[in-house]
Amino acid sequence: MRFDALVIGGSVAGLSAAMQIARARRSVCMVDACAPRNRFAAASHGFFGQDCTRPQDMVALARSQLMAYPSVTFKAASALHARAIGKAALSRRASGAGTDAAGTEEGFAVELDSGETLLAQKLLLATGLRDELPAIPGLSERWGATVLHCPYCHGYEVGGAPAGTLYAAPTSVHHAMLVGDWGPMTLFLNGHEAPEPQALAQRAARGIAVEPARVLGLEGDAPALSGVRLDDGRCVPIKALFVPPRTHMASPLAEQLGCAFDEGMSGPMIRVDATQQTTVPGVFAAGDAAMPGHNAALAAANGVMAGVCLHKALVFGT
Repeated sequence: MRFDALVIGGSVAGLSAAMQIARARRSVCMVDACAPRNRFAAASHGFFGQDCTRPQDMVALARSQLMAYPSVTFKAASALHARAIGKAALSRRASGAGTDAAGTEEGFAVELDSGETLLAQKLLLATGLRDELPAIPGLSERWGATVLHCPYCHGYEVGGAPAGTLYAAPTSVHHAMLVGDWGPMTLFLNGHEAPEPQALAQRAARGIAVEPARVLGLEGDAPALSGVRLDDGRCVPIKALFVPPRTHMASPLAEQLGCAFDEGMSGPMIRVDATQQTTVPGVFAAGDAAMPGHNAALAAANGVMAGVCLHKALVFGT
């Protein structure tokens, strides 16, 4: 089956992009493995009109609204492989004939874990990221509850209580100072070298405590957190720990297609231009995998831009 556009990834960015394509009366198929990055969080915060709503409920409502458009198809599946195909191959496979039925377009083929192959003129990757947490006992079972990444997403809910930031890079000092606006803050160096004197002075001015010892693990009845156990035997009481994870592409499709990547602060990002098009013509990208700020509201806006620009590419060509 051939579509004007395939959107791979059905969370905030993908849904926002697909909505624009559907409203342009173009055929769009969304493929989603139903395992969004924010599935560990109990609620999404700071999203216009959706504050404190469960991420699953946000997605379910948006998907139901998207499916009201007759040009939309949804596939609950994982996309395993994507490739560019020539116009003759696309036309023959779309029509089921041995001759060039459409005869005009190049496009893409995406193979699903169901065994089905989907064809489209344009492709939009909203495939998201996978978080790799530091190998510290107690982190993974608290991820999204009391072990957190974004203070704008979850800081208010833990504000006023003692919290910590786990050192991962020199920028962690600035992150600790930022998160300090939400309450008493401790920077856990976890055995790393102390920051530069200027950074220490800034930290002291903000009232940020520093613990140089290595972190052995987290304590408390998970997902609750009561403290951080250090290798000198002490346990520093905190109620939340902000951890900058290392991020990886959640899908191999961008690499398979030959898209270029840039190194972001936490991991690789798909390189896109001002129209959200990747370095592969006809392939667009949106959401966490293609932008530096990992936030649901930003991902939604990013998806809208990608969807609009993909539609323009269908009309004017790229």
